[in-house]
Amino acid sequence: MKKIGILHGKERSFPHALIERINGQNETGIMAESVTINKVAQGEPSDYAVILDRISQDVLFYRAYLKNAALNGTAVINNPFWWSADEKFFNNCLATKLGVAVPRTVILPSKDHPADCSAESFSNLAFPLDWDGIFEYIGWPAYFKPHSGGGWKNVYKVRDPDEFFKAYEETGQLVMLLQSEVQFDDYYRCYCIGGTDVRIMPYEPRNPHHLRYVVERPPASPALLERIKRDVLTLNQALGYDFNTVEFAISNGVPYAIDFCNPAPDADRGSVGEENFAWVVEASARMLMRKARESSPTKSGLTWGSYVKGSVAGKVPTDPANNK
Repeated sequence: MKKIGILHGKERSFPHALIERINGQNETGIMAESVTINKVAQGEPSDYAVILDRISQDVLFYRAYLKNAALNGTAVINNPFWWSADEKFFNNCLATKLGVAVPRTVILPSKDHPADCSAESFSNLAFPLDWDGIFEYIGWPAYFKPHSGGGWKNVYKVRDPDEFFKAYEETGQLVMLLQSEVQFDDYYRCYCIGGTDVRIMPYEPRNPHHLRYVVERPPASPALLERIKRDVLTLNQALGYDFNTVEFAISNGVPYAIDFCNPAPDADRGSVGEENFAWVVEASARMLMRKARESSPTKSGLTWGSYVKGSVAGKVPTDPANNK
């Protein structure tokens, strides 16, 4: 029996519906359940052919468990080794090489020294930084947010240097991004499942959380939707995510990728809405069952994106527009 495990925290609607959908297929040799862990010993396999990870970003014990499971042939979604290394600034850097539009962004050192560091630890860092050059490059207003993490935590909209430095004082040891604002006339959030299936959802980030998917807008043009889909697939295939969301702010017809490092994105029925919920359950079930059929204790089930695979082959990604 090949077991599909869903590793989750307090969320209930999506994990339970996904398990029910997989088991409702009655496919011989495949079943799904919530992951149960009673012992984790080094080098020993888990009981699962596939695990969908929804919580290890917050529980490092689970991340270690998943790496050991992957070592023993479990197909872990998303790849815990890549997810441990990935962060939002690098994603933006990679997007510039892939021909996907992103806002101008800089990364900044934490306002407070990391633990066990002092001023001497930063002898390679200019002091002060070139604030005038940074502010000229980004412009105002701007968004100030952590380079890693999600959920709109520690996100500031700043309108001038005074507001920026006031916000900077509050960020402690967080490494932050300063990003130019995209004045958008439309906005979309997109699921990408298995690097192949895309669901483009109208989205309003300025609404209360439970109303962000309740949006009434004229239909987007087929050309815009096709470009959004292409950019979603380009980003996720390069990063190697099997389950992710990408957000786009549309300005003058151009989709700017705003946030595309969401490997455990919201999939709750109450927030995404019934139609989107049904789609993500169905697409996820198909992907997990396919991964289970293909799984073997003797081969890796991890997805590595084209960036990593290209790096192993000695290739550097280039912007397609400049790669004639």
